Amino acid sequence: MSRVRNRDTDLEQAVRSALHKRGLRFRKHVRALPGTPDVVFPRHKVAVFIDGDFWHGYRFPKWKHTQSEFWQVKIETNRTRDKRNHAKLRRMGWRVVRLWQHQIERGLDACVERVAEALATSLGTKE
Repeated sequence: MSRVRNRDTDLEQAVRSALHKRGLRFRKHVRALPGTPDVVFPRHKVAVFIDGDFWHGYRFPKWKHTQSEFWQVKIETNRTRDKRNHAKLRRMGWRVVRLWQHQIERGLDACVERVAEALATSLGTKE
């Protein structure tokens, strides 16, 4: 597990590259915010999390029984922490966009569009 990267993953790099090509500028891994979002647009108050399906438990209740108790506890802890950080950011006035691994792999452009829409609505103007 120590070899698993928690930042600058291939998914993160793909999303950041696509956002940058679209002309969007951002900060990476802002530690001052709860959960250290992967991509942050401070002016717009938009935080983007890029989550792996396994590590963050996408639809975990459906496949929880296939994992050992260690992994059940580990993934449930991750999910609880994610919910807590999401709520903290919302209370601070931030808009949170969560991109899942399978969404990025199936349609990177659609994910980038979701981020762009969040940025547009955060300013009160729809592009």
